[in-house]
Amino acid sequence: MPTFTALTTLPGKAPAEALGDAMVRLNPEPTGVGVFEVEDGSGLWEVGGYFTEAPDTAGLALLASAFDAKPFVVSELPETDWVAHVRRELAPVEAGRFFVYGSHDADKLPGGKIPLLIEAAMAFGTGHHGTTLGCLRALDQLISEGFEGRKVADIGCGTAVLAMAAARVWDGDILASDIDQVAVDVAEANLKANGMEGAVACMEAAGFDHGDLKAAAPFDLIFANILKGPLVALSPDMAAHLRPGGYAILSGILNEQADEVIGVYAQNGINLIKRDEIGEWTTLLLQRKP
Repeated sequence: MPTFTALTTLPGKAPAEALGDAMVRLNPEPTGVGVFEVEDGSGLWEVGGYFTEAPDTAGLALLASAFDAKPFVVSELPETDWVAHVRRELAPVEAGRFFVYGSHDADKLPGGKIPLLIEAAMAFGTGHHGTTLGCLRALDQLISEGFEGRKVADIGCGTAVLAMAAARVWDGDILASDIDQVAVDVAEANLKANGMEGAVACMEAAGFDHGDLKAAAPFDLIFANILKGPLVALSPDMAAHLRPGGYAILSGILNEQADEVIGVYAQNGINLIKRDEIGEWTTLLLQRKP
């Protein structure tokens, strides 16, 4: 069965959501509509629909005009076995001592590495994205330097691959939180798949807004692999929940955004130790003043 996509961009969350709602009333109806912020600091939002038959291009043109959006780009996607495709694309990833893999590559585990199983269906936070890979590299560096994290928080944990990596190395209080309950469920499923039930406490929370996070603070190490805006907003709370001399590993930052994030955190007493660019993404290793 053919699949068609129709994509456009426009400024502002509210107009984008309104356009997404209007697309649902098209004939033929889309099988799904998505509204996403473009993560490049432009303020643009992407609106897209999926169709099982060719969409009404005249209707799409009228919608684009009505909402001051760019003209829709309509494409027909080739028929693809997406599970097989994802499995081919998500080859195992090595980040220092860590080896991130899917169950389809269980026969490729190398000796001497710390394995972290993340299924291909849970592609965000697998280690293939430059942000997650950068965080694992920064963690590997700290471990090599003899750092020990007895209290660790993974804020915006996604698959919880970072929290699991810490829990593989250190026996302490490892907490993982995400604003999305679905992500929390994914994190717990990954812990179970790795035989790590109970090694990481998972919870739904916005930032540090959870009693368990507040009770466990101050932390020796905090991961936050999110986006520039939330990272900047989180900087005072990060300083409040990080012990003097403790480390923060931050990512989800475009290369051109890194200096701003570094400056904001320095104002809160958390200073740059190292920056690592992987593709268009930067990971920051920072330390709170002792």
